[in-house]
Amino acid sequence: MTTQPQSPVVTTDLAGQFPLVARGKVRDVYSIDENTLLFVATDRISAYDVIMSNGIPQKGALLTQISAYWFDFLTSKISGLKTHFLTLSLPKSLSESTQLQIRKRTMQVRRLKVFPIESIVRGYITGSAWNEYRRKGTVNGMNMSRADGAPLQESERLARPIYTPSTKAKAGGKDENIHPDEAARIVGQKYAKRIEELSLSLYSEAHKHALKAGIIIADTKFEFGLDTATDQVVLVDEVLTPDSSRFWPASSYAVGKPQNSFDKQFLRDWLTREGLKGKEGVMMPEEIVRETADKYREAFERLTGKPWAQVWEA
Repeated sequence: MTTQPQSPVVTTDLAGQFPLVARGKVRDVYSIDENTLLFVATDRISAYDVIMSNGIPQKGALLTQISAYWFDFLTSKISGLKTHFLTLSLPKSLSESTQLQIRKRTMQVRRLKVFPIESIVRGYITGSAWNEYRRKGTVNGMNMSRADGAPLQESERLARPIYTPSTKAKAGGKDENIHPDEAARIVGQKYAKRIEELSLSLYSEAHKHALKAGIIIADTKFEFGLDTATDQVVLVDEVLTPDSSRFWPASSYAVGKPQNSFDKQFLRDWLTREGLKGKEGVMMPEEIVRETADKYREAFERLTGKPWAQVWEA
């Protein structure tokens, strides 16, 4: 099959081939059979909970390939870790035109019962955690007082990573930060303990690896499912991508201020500057598309050590 330059893929339609199960902000999920799903990462991009009208070329492929890299890396580092990832291969029954459209942006995964919480690990205090700390001195309701009494500064590295779960909002809603005790009430103490243990281990291994590549993982979101046949907690969804994490360049890191990032920062800043924050139907200018795409590619190449062009054309 020959490859050709692609325009941004902002929607997919496998009707008549596999039924659509869900359409998220980025991923379209299809059912292959009763045990297997097909994740298709589009080039859609959202900011402030609103999807932009145009997409970022190859973004979905970058997200898919980053996740696949982490699934392989983390299972080699963490004993007993199970994931939903099966293969990057496309189902052979898809037409050639469909395969060309969704190449490099799909993964086949196990169909599992997904826990209704998001597992967020923070190694640095920023974002909503920083906002809560400034108001209350807490993060997710947990006291963050230091032994020496000195206040934390914005973007400061925490003494140790903390587990700060959130609810998982329905489409159109917003996630809500919750105390770990509330997460245990929602999913059960046994599963909550395993989710917390895995999340902290995953973050620690990923942070160590990324730092060698010049990237600080300030925080990240994991999701988990349950293999009911074995009663095992399984890592699912995307993993440690610029969409699910805050990636900061280590070379410019400085405590006491917001950081540059490898994600949607150009887009967020532009929306705020233009008075478009939270507005529907926004079309990104070419400059913002290009700068955002460059950051996603740079994150991939630093983390994996592979040139993106080589992966895309393979």
